[in-house]
Amino acid sequence: MILAEDPTAAAVLDAVPCYPVPPSGRSPAIDTLRASRAGHGFIVGSDGMMLILRRPWLKLDYRVTEGPECHAPYGEVGSDATLLLCGLIPGELLVRILDHFRASLPNEAAAFILWNERTGEFSIDFPEIEAATPSRLVYRTPQPGPDCHVICDLHSHGTMPAFFSATDNEDDAHATKVAVVVGGLSYPEGPDFAVRLCAGGLFIPLPRLPFAEAAYAA
Repeated sequence: MILAEDPTAAAVLDAVPCYPVPPSGRSPAIDTLRASRAGHGFIVGSDGMMLILRRPWLKLDYRVTEGPECHAPYGEVGSDATLLLCGLIPGELLVRILDHFRASLPNEAAAFILWNERTGEFSIDFPEIEAATPSRLVYRTPQPGPDCHVICDLHSHGTMPAFFSATDNEDDAHATKVAVVVGGLSYPEGPDFAVRLCAGGLFIPLPRLPFAEAAYAA
């Protein structure tokens, strides 16, 4: 069955497919989508529509709508699931980033965490800063080399609380990454954090930072 005769439309549907879930819950097309190394699409079931997004470092199954009000003779899309295939980021990298952010006070600052898919190693990229003040920051996103991926984008709010601004929402709308805002760098009890996963235009709150063994207030 041809879903679109226009070549551009057909290419879009091929790049971001949408499949109904059979009553059995599985199909070769859905299995292929779930097993892909990189890409995304949607599955539609009796309990809603789910985004299936894959990156070399991330597996995400996230329900974007609840089930239709009408009867749909489909199987269920299942439960949400998020897995960092790269594992948690070593905590000492966060300590180095917090030191860098404090050294940049009173201005805001930024850092990226990169992951090398081939070696499994993490690294920090402190980006080129075009403009920095206590309330504004303009910087360049790194262009990682072969086998490397941007996992986490962090920037500071100096002494102000951590929150995602309208500018952050615009910047993150088309990215797939963990975004972290660090605030309260002068707080006696240590900084505070706002953390979310940006994926497919969604902003998904995360319950914790993606770092292991970290003294977050160090």
